Amino acid sequence: MNENRLYKELAYLWPLISPPEEYAKEAGYWRNALRAKLGPGRHPILELGVGGGHNLSHLTWEFQATAVDISKEMLSLSMKLNPGVEHIVGDMRSVRLGRTFKAVIVHDAIDYMLTEADLRAAFQTARAHLKEGGVFITAPDCYPENFPGTQVWHRTFRRDGLEVTFIEYETDPDPMDTTTESMFLYLIKEQGRLRVEQDRHVSGLFPLETWLRLLGDAGFKTEQWPYPVHDDGREAHLLVSTLQG
Repeated sequence: MNENRLYKELAYLWPLISPPEEYAKEAGYWRNALRAKLGPGRHPILELGVGGGHNLSHLTWEFQATAVDISKEMLSLSMKLNPGVEHIVGDMRSVRLGRTFKAVIVHDAIDYMLTEADLRAAFQTARAHLKEGGVFITAPDCYPENFPGTQVWHRTFRRDGLEVTFIEYETDPDPMDTTTESMFLYLIKEQGRLRVEQDRHVSGLFPLETWLRLLGDAGFKTEQWPYPVHDDGREAHLLVSTLQG
């Protein structure tokens, strides 16, 4: 089965099944953390793994943003939503822009780091792009400590003649490794015709201790900020990191 089709040929569904307006609450936590660490001003920030730019869209009126993503299709969506933002194709594990920012942020794209080596590389990229006194913020969806186990989620979306019923089945096939698996099913009705598409996504799952250890290895001192954004009420954190002297 092809993987990550949502970020390729099915990317056009993203604004419908994950609407930008639904990111307002969680974006508020990112804004508050950035303001607390950077103070007032329109500071330059870099988002790695921006995706469709939905979280970023709630920050661009306060910060001067640059956005990187590995998917050209998702960058195209973000460019339409965030026209004043510079967009660059790149992999968060290896991209080097040759300039620095007051903050680097990685939203839920960090979940696609599947090994400790992936996380180390992403953290090194963040460090390479930070000015002195800058801040790195990320927020993994789950740790083994709060992973809810096998679950199914579904919802139907309608807009402009397009109807999509989205079904997600999430599970952890091997609790001994560092990944989980999500199967996506899309029932797409366009112009009265129904078709069914499927997709597979693999995400990383690391203990909180691993995140803190690897961030420390990369030279960061990390604070855990409350991040109560999950509908099921599980505990989550913004990992707010500054470079150690």
